[in-house]
Amino acid sequence: MSSKMVGIIIVTCVATLTQFCQAPVNNKVIASQKDCVLQVYLLRNVTIKDDRVTLGQVGIIRGAESLVTKASQIPLGRFSVPGQEIVMDRLVVLSRLACSGFPASKVTLTGAEKITVKQQQQVIKGAEFVELASSFLQKNPLARSVCQSTPIWIPKDLILPGPSKGTELSPRLVKSSAPNQAKVQIVVLAYGKAIGAREVTFRLKYNSRTVVTLVDIPAGQVIGPENVKIAKTASNYPEPANWSPPYGLIARRRLPANTVIRPDMVGPVRPAIVVRRNGTVVIRIERPGLLVTAIGTALKEARPGESVKVRNVDSQRIILCRVSEDGTVEPIL
Repeated sequence: MSSKMVGIIIVTCVATLTQFCQAPVNNKVIASQKDCVLQVYLLRNVTIKDDRVTLGQVGIIRGAESLVTKASQIPLGRFSVPGQEIVMDRLVVLSRLACSGFPASKVTLTGAEKITVKQQQQVIKGAEFVELASSFLQKNPLARSVCQSTPIWIPKDLILPGPSKGTELSPRLVKSSAPNQAKVQIVVLAYGKAIGAREVTFRLKYNSRTVVTLVDIPAGQVIGPENVKIAKTASNYPEPANWSPPYGLIARRRLPANTVIRPDMVGPVRPAIVVRRNGTVVIRIERPGLLVTAIGTALKEARPGESVKVRNVDSQRIILCRVSEDGTVEPIL
Protein backbone atom coordinates (compact mmCIF):
# COMPACT_ATOMS: atom_id res chain seq x y z
CA MET A 1 0.00 0.00 0.00
CA SER A 2 1.38 3.37 -0.96
CA SER A 3 2.11 6.07 1.55
CA LYS A 4 -0.46 8.32 -0.13
CA MET A 5 -3.19 5.76 0.39
CA VAL A 6 -2.20 5.32 4.04
CA GLY A 7 -2.40 9.07 4.58
CA ILE A 8 -5.94 9.22 3.17
CA ILE A 9 -7.02 6.36 5.47
CA ILE A 10 -5.51 8.07 8.52
CA VAL A 11 -7.22 11.41 7.71
CA THR A 12 -10.53 9.63 7.17
CA CYS A 13 -10.27 7.84 10.51
CA VAL A 14 -9.32 11.01 12.35
CA ALA A 15 -12.29 12.91 10.80
CA THR A 16 -14.66 10.11 11.72
CA LEU A 17 -13.33 9.91 15.22
CA THR A 18 -13.63 13.68 15.61
CA GLN A 19 -17.27 13.69 14.46
CA PHE A 20 -18.05 10.77 16.77
CA CYS A 21 -16.55 12.58 19.74
CA GLN A 22 -18.35 15.86 18.99
CA ALA A 23 -21.80 14.29 18.59
CA PRO A 24 -22.46 13.67 22.32
CA VAL A 25 -21.33 17.18 23.15
CA ASN A 26 -23.70 18.77 20.58
CA ASN A 27 -26.56 16.56 21.77
CA LYS A 28 -26.04 17.78 25.36
CA VAL A 29 -26.09 21.42 24.21
CA ILE A 30 -29.29 20.88 22.24
CA ALA A 31 -30.85 19.07 25.18
CA SER A 32 -29.79 21.88 27.47
CA GLN A 33 -31.36 24.45 25.13
CA LYS A 34 -34.59 22.46 25.03
CA ASP A 35 -34.66 22.39 28.83
CA CYS A 36 -34.40 26.18 28.94
CA VAL A 37 -37.26 26.77 26.45
CA LEU A 38 -40.65 27.53 28.12
CA GLN A 39 -43.85 27.24 26.14
CA VAL A 40 -46.84 29.15 27.52
CA TYR A 41 -50.31 29.02 26.04
CA LEU A 42 -52.32 32.01 27.35
CA LEU A 43 -56.05 31.69 28.02
CA ARG A 44 -58.41 34.48 26.97
CA ASN A 45 -60.85 34.50 29.94
CA VAL A 46 -60.08 33.04 33.34
CA THR A 47 -62.07 32.92 36.60
CA ILE A 48 -60.17 32.10 39.79
CA LYS A 49 -61.11 31.57 43.44
CA ASP A 50 -58.13 33.32 45.06
CA ASP A 51 -57.41 37.04 45.17
CA ARG A 52 -53.85 36.47 43.87
CA VAL A 53 -53.26 35.83 40.15
CA THR A 54 -50.38 33.60 39.03
CA LEU A 55 -49.13 32.55 35.62
CA GLY A 56 -50.19 28.96 36.25
CA GLN A 57 -53.80 30.12 36.58
CA VAL A 58 -53.96 32.00 33.27
CA GLY A 59 -51.88 29.78 31.01
CA ILE A 60 -50.88 26.25 30.12
CA ILE A 61 -47.11 25.93 30.68
CA ARG A 62 -44.86 23.28 29.12
CA GLY A 63 -41.20 22.62 29.56
CA ALA A 64 -38.92 21.02 32.08
CA GLU A 65 -40.80 20.13 35.26
CA SER A 66 -38.66 22.33 37.49
CA LEU A 67 -39.14 25.30 35.15
CA VAL A 68 -42.89 24.75 34.88
CA THR A 69 -43.18 24.63 38.68
CA LYS A 70 -41.21 27.86 39.04
CA ALA A 71 -43.05 29.68 36.25
CA SER A 72 -46.48 28.64 37.54
CA GLN A 73 -45.89 30.58 40.77
CA ILE A 74 -44.97 33.88 39.07
CA PRO A 75 -47.38 36.57 40.39
CA LEU A 76 -49.29 38.63 37.84
CA GLY A 77 -51.49 40.77 40.10
CA ARG A 78 -53.96 40.83 42.97
CA PHE A 79 -57.67 41.71 43.30
CA SER A 80 -58.23 44.69 45.58
CA VAL A 81 -62.04 45.09 45.46
CA PRO A 82 -64.94 42.69 44.77
CA GLY A 83 -66.07 42.66 41.16
CA GLN A 84 -62.70 43.81 39.83
CA GLU A 85 -61.33 42.56 36.49
CA ILE A 86 -57.63 42.28 35.77
CA VAL A 87 -56.65 42.61 32.10
CA MET A 88 -53.09 41.99 30.95
CA ASP A 89 -51.31 41.48 27.60
CA ARG A 90 -48.32 39.43 26.51
CA LEU A 91 -45.85 42.20 27.33
CA VAL A 92 -46.91 42.06 30.97
CA VAL A 93 -46.47 38.30 31.03
CA LEU A 94 -43.03 38.52 29.37
CA SER A 95 -41.87 41.22 31.79
CA ARG A 96 -42.92 39.14 34.79
CA LEU A 97 -41.16 36.12 33.34
CA ALA A 98 -38.00 38.16 32.75
CA CYS A 99 -38.07 39.42 36.36
CA SER A 100 -38.21 35.79 37.49
CA GLY A 101 -35.21 34.69 35.37
CA PHE A 102 -36.92 33.68 32.14
CA PRO A 103 -35.64 35.91 29.30
CA ALA A 104 -37.92 36.47 26.32
CA SER A 105 -35.53 34.52 24.10
CA LYS A 106 -36.22 31.39 26.15
CA VAL A 107 -40.01 31.76 26.19
CA THR A 108 -42.57 31.01 23.51
CA LEU A 109 -46.00 32.60 23.99
CA THR A 110 -49.08 31.39 22.14
CA GLY A 111 -52.80 31.72 22.65
CA ALA A 112 -54.61 34.95 23.54
CA GLU A 113 -53.09 38.38 23.02
CA LYS A 114 -54.87 39.67 26.11
CA ILE A 115 -56.04 37.84 29.23
CA THR A 116 -59.07 38.90 31.27
CA VAL A 117 -59.09 37.52 34.81
CA LYS A 118 -62.13 37.59 37.09
CA GLN A 119 -62.51 36.44 40.65
CA GLN A 120 -65.11 33.85 41.46
CA GLN A 121 -67.76 35.79 43.36
CA GLN A 122 -71.30 35.89 44.67
CA VAL A 123 -73.61 38.78 43.77
CA ILE A 124 -76.62 39.49 45.99
CA LYS A 125 -78.96 41.81 44.11
CA GLY A 126 -80.53 44.81 45.82
CA ALA A 127 -83.96 43.47 44.88
CA GLU A 128 -83.21 40.30 46.89
CA PHE A 129 -82.54 42.39 49.99
CA VAL A 130 -85.83 44.27 49.47
CA GLU A 131 -87.80 41.05 49.03
CA LEU A 132 -86.33 39.50 52.18
CA ALA A 133 -86.84 42.70 54.19
CA SER A 134 -90.47 42.99 53.04
CA SER A 135 -91.19 39.41 54.04
CA PHE A 136 -89.53 39.94 57.41
CA LEU A 137 -91.52 43.14 58.04
CA GLN A 138 -94.81 41.42 57.22
CA LYS A 139 -94.06 38.70 59.77
CA ASN A 140 -92.78 41.21 62.35
CA PRO A 141 -94.90 44.40 61.95
CA LEU A 142 -94.15 47.43 64.09
CA ALA A 143 -97.88 47.73 64.88
CA ARG A 144 -101.06 45.86 64.07
CA SER A 145 -102.45 48.92 62.35
CA VAL A 146 -99.72 48.92 59.66
CA CYS A 147 -101.47 48.28 56.35
CA GLN A 148 -98.76 49.15 53.83
CA SER A 149 -94.97 49.25 53.68
CA THR A 150 -93.20 50.67 50.63
CA PRO A 151 -89.40 50.60 50.17
CA ILE A 152 -88.05 54.11 49.75
CA TRP A 153 -85.10 52.93 47.63
CA ILE A 154 -83.38 49.74 46.51
CA PRO A 155 -79.93 49.19 48.08
CA LYS A 156 -76.86 48.52 45.96
CA ASP A 157 -75.92 45.01 44.94
CA LEU A 158 -73.52 43.31 47.33
CA ILE A 159 -70.57 41.59 45.63
CA LEU A 160 -68.79 38.99 47.74
CA PRO A 161 -65.64 37.09 46.80
CA GLY A 162 -65.85 33.32 46.61
CA PRO A 163 -68.75 30.90 46.08
CA SER A 164 -72.14 31.14 47.79
CA LYS A 165 -71.65 27.96 49.81
CA GLY A 166 -72.16 28.58 53.52
CA THR A 167 -73.72 32.04 53.00
CA GLU A 168 -76.94 33.06 54.76
CA LEU A 169 -78.90 36.29 55.23
CA SER A 170 -80.06 37.42 58.67
CA PRO A 171 -82.64 40.29 58.83
CA ARG A 172 -83.41 42.37 61.94
CA LEU A 173 -85.27 45.58 62.78
CA VAL A 174 -83.17 48.66 63.56
CA LYS A 175 -84.30 51.95 65.08
CA SER A 176 -85.58 54.65 62.74
CA SER A 177 -85.72 58.34 63.60
CA ALA A 178 -88.94 58.84 61.59
CA PRO A 179 -92.19 57.61 63.20
CA ASN A 180 -93.67 56.58 59.86
CA GLN A 181 -90.64 54.61 58.67
CA ALA A 182 -89.18 51.19 59.39
CA LYS A 183 -85.62 50.02 58.81
CA VAL A 184 -84.57 46.43 58.28
CA GLN A 185 -80.88 45.56 58.34
CA ILE A 186 -79.83 42.38 56.56
CA VAL A 187 -76.50 40.93 57.66
CA VAL A 188 -74.73 38.51 55.29
CA LEU A 189 -73.08 35.65 57.15
CA ALA A 190 -70.50 33.17 55.86
CA TYR A 191 -70.25 30.17 58.18
CA GLY A 192 -71.59 32.35 61.01
CA LYS A 193 -69.24 35.30 60.40
CA ALA A 194 -70.58 38.66 59.20
CA ILE A 195 -69.07 39.58 55.82
CA GLY A 196 -71.44 42.33 54.67
CA ALA A 197 -74.75 44.11 55.31
CA ARG A 198 -77.44 46.20 53.64
CA GLU A 199 -80.31 48.33 55.02
CA VAL A 200 -83.77 48.68 53.52
CA THR A 201 -85.97 51.62 54.63
CA PHE A 202 -89.75 51.42 54.27
CA ARG A 203 -92.40 54.15 54.35
CA LEU A 204 -95.36 52.95 56.41
CA LYS A 205 -99.11 53.48 56.13
CA TYR A 206 -101.52 52.81 59.01
CA ASN A 207 -105.18 51.87 59.18
CA SER A 208 -106.96 54.88 60.60
CA ARG A 209 -110.43 56.36 61.11
CA THR A 210 -111.65 59.80 60.12
CA VAL A 211 -114.87 61.70 60.76
CA VAL A 212 -116.65 63.09 57.69
CA THR A 213 -119.63 65.44 57.71
CA LEU A 214 -122.80 64.11 56.09
CA VAL A 215 -124.49 67.52 55.84
CA ASP A 216 -123.61 71.17 56.28
CA ILE A 217 -123.01 71.81 59.99
CA PRO A 218 -123.29 75.43 61.13
CA ALA A 219 -120.97 76.86 63.76
CA GLY A 220 -122.06 75.97 67.29
CA GLN A 221 -124.01 72.85 66.32
CA VAL A 222 -123.34 69.67 68.26
CA ILE A 223 -121.56 66.81 66.43
CA GLY A 224 -123.39 63.48 66.51
CA PRO A 225 -124.05 60.27 64.52
CA GLU A 226 -126.88 62.02 62.68
CA ASN A 227 -124.62 64.55 60.94
CA VAL A 228 -121.25 62.77 60.61
CA LYS A 229 -119.94 59.32 59.62
CA ILE A 230 -116.82 57.32 60.53
CA ALA A 231 -114.68 56.41 57.49
CA LYS A 232 -111.66 54.14 57.27
CA THR A 233 -108.52 55.42 55.57
CA ALA A 234 -104.75 54.87 55.31
CA SER A 235 -102.71 57.40 57.25
CA ASN A 236 -99.01 58.27 57.37
CA TYR A 237 -99.11 58.09 61.15
CA PRO A 238 -100.68 55.65 63.60
CA GLU A 239 -104.02 56.49 65.14
CA PRO A 240 -103.81 57.85 68.72
CA ALA A 241 -104.51 55.22 71.35
CA ASN A 242 -107.23 57.38 72.94
CA TRP A 243 -109.04 58.15 69.67
CA SER A 244 -112.81 58.51 69.92
CA PRO A 245 -115.52 60.11 67.74
CA PRO A 246 -116.10 63.81 68.45
CA TYR A 247 -119.69 63.17 69.52
CA GLY A 248 -120.99 65.86 71.88
CA LEU A 249 -118.52 68.50 70.71
CA ILE A 250 -119.64 71.58 68.79
CA ALA A 251 -118.45 72.93 65.44
CA ARG A 252 -116.23 75.97 65.93
CA ARG A 253 -117.04 77.15 62.42
CA ARG A 254 -119.29 76.16 59.53
CA LEU A 255 -118.43 72.70 58.21
CA PRO A 256 -119.66 71.91 54.66
CA ALA A 257 -120.79 68.39 53.75
CA ASN A 258 -118.04 65.82 53.01
CA THR A 259 -115.55 67.70 55.17
CA VAL A 260 -112.99 65.63 57.08
CA ILE A 261 -113.15 66.97 60.61
CA ARG A 262 -109.81 67.85 62.19
CA PRO A 263 -109.42 68.29 65.96
CA ASP A 264 -109.11 72.06 65.64
CA MET A 265 -112.53 72.30 63.93
CA VAL A 266 -114.52 71.22 66.99
CA GLY A 267 -114.46 71.94 70.70
CA PRO A 268 -116.34 71.25 73.91
CA VAL A 269 -119.74 72.73 74.47
CA ARG A 270 -119.33 75.95 76.44
CA PRO A 271 -121.46 76.16 79.56
CA ALA A 272 -124.09 78.84 79.86
CA ILE A 273 -123.19 82.28 81.17
CA VAL A 274 -124.00 82.38 84.90
CA VAL A 275 -122.46 85.76 85.75
CA ARG A 276 -123.62 88.88 83.97
CA ARG A 277 -121.79 92.15 83.67
CA ASN A 278 -122.72 94.53 86.49
CA GLY A 279 -124.72 91.69 88.00
CA THR A 280 -124.73 91.01 91.71
CA VAL A 281 -122.77 87.95 92.80
CA VAL A 282 -122.04 86.26 96.09
CA ILE A 283 -118.37 86.24 97.04
CA ARG A 284 -117.82 83.01 98.93
CA ILE A 285 -114.78 81.85 100.92
CA GLU A 286 -115.13 78.40 102.46
CA ARG A 287 -112.51 76.61 104.53
CA PRO A 288 -112.79 73.75 107.01
CA GLY A 289 -114.72 75.24 109.92
CA LEU A 290 -115.00 78.65 108.23
CA LEU A 291 -117.48 80.23 105.81
CA VAL A 292 -117.30 83.90 104.79
CA THR A 293 -119.62 85.54 102.27
CA ALA A 294 -119.92 89.01 100.80
CA ILE A 295 -121.77 90.77 98.04
CA GLY A 296 -120.01 91.98 94.92
CA THR A 297 -120.59 93.32 91.42
CA ALA A 298 -119.18 91.44 88.40
CA LEU A 299 -117.33 93.63 85.93
CA LYS A 300 -117.95 91.26 82.98
CA GLU A 301 -119.98 88.17 82.06
CA ALA A 302 -118.43 84.76 82.75
CA ARG A 303 -119.11 81.02 82.66
CA PRO A 304 -118.32 78.36 85.27
CA GLY A 305 -114.56 77.83 85.54
CA GLU A 306 -113.70 81.23 84.08
CA SER A 307 -112.11 84.08 86.01
CA VAL A 308 -113.82 87.44 86.48
CA LYS A 309 -113.05 90.69 88.27
CA VAL A 310 -115.55 91.53 91.07
CA ARG A 311 -115.92 94.74 93.08
CA ASN A 312 -116.68 94.17 96.73
CA VAL A 313 -119.75 96.26 97.48
CA ASP A 314 -118.67 96.99 101.09
CA SER A 315 -114.97 97.77 100.53
CA GLN A 316 -115.16 98.79 96.85
CA ARG A 317 -112.05 96.72 96.40
CA ILE A 318 -111.71 94.90 93.06
CA ILE A 319 -110.65 91.27 93.41
CA LEU A 320 -110.10 88.46 90.88
CA CYS A 321 -112.45 85.53 91.37
CA ARG A 322 -113.23 82.16 89.75
CA VAL A 323 -116.85 81.37 88.86
CA SER A 324 -118.36 78.23 90.40
CA GLU A 325 -121.08 76.02 88.87
CA ASP A 326 -123.74 77.52 91.17
CA GLY A 327 -122.94 81.12 90.10
CA THR A 328 -121.01 82.12 93.22
CA VAL A 329 -117.45 83.38 92.91
CA GLU A 330 -114.37 82.55 94.95
CA PRO A 331 -111.34 84.86 95.27
CA ILE A 332 -108.20 83.58 93.55
CA LEU A 333 -105.50 83.82 96.20
